[in-house]
Amino acid sequence: MNKENKQQLVAEMHDKLLRAQAAFLADFRGMNVGQATELRNELRKAGVEFKVVKNTLLDIASKGTDKEALSPYYAGPTAIALSYDDPVAAAKVLSKFAKDATNPFTLKAGVLTGKAIGVADIQALADMPSREVLLGRLLGTLQAPTSNFVRVLAAVPGGFVRALDAIRAQKDGQ
Repeated sequence: MNKENKQQLVAEMHDKLLRAQAAFLADFRGMNVGQATELRNELRKAGVEFKVVKNTLLDIASKGTDKEALSPYYAGPTAIALSYDDPVAAAKVLSKFAKDATNPFTLKAGVLTGKAIGVADIQALADMPSREVLLGRLLGTLQAPTSNFVRVLAAVPGGFVRALDAIRAQKDGQ
C-alpha cells in the first residue's frame, strides 16, 4: 500500500469514526474465513460496519475524534465495528459471537458517545432491550396516566347507572 492509499484510508476512517455513535474493538486472532463471514453478515444485518485496519492507521485516523480513547487497545490483530444507528444491536451481535466457545473471537473495548467502555460494559449494553422495546415501554408509560384518567371518568357514569338500576330493581321487587 503506497503513501497516497494510506492517506486516503486514514481520511476515510477518520470520517467514519466521526459519524459513528459507537465503536467496538475486537481481537479476531484465530478466526477462520467462515467465522469471519458469518460475523460480518450478522453485523451487516444490524447496520454495523466491521473492518480490519492496521493499528497505526487506526491510531492516526482516531486523532481528533471521541474514539481516540481506544488508542491503548490498538495492539495485536484488531478489528473495529462501527455502529452508526443502534449501538445496542452491535453490542448484542458482538457479545453473542464472543460468547460462542467455538470462536476464538474476543472483545477488547469500545467507545459509546465519547466514553470508553470495557468488555463488562459492552455485555451490559448487549443485555439491554432493543430500541423498539424501549420506545414501546416509554409510549406505554406516557399513555398510562391518560388511560387511567379515562377509566376514572368512565367509572363515575357507570356507577351512577348501576345505582339507578339497583333502585329500579328494588322498586320492581316491591
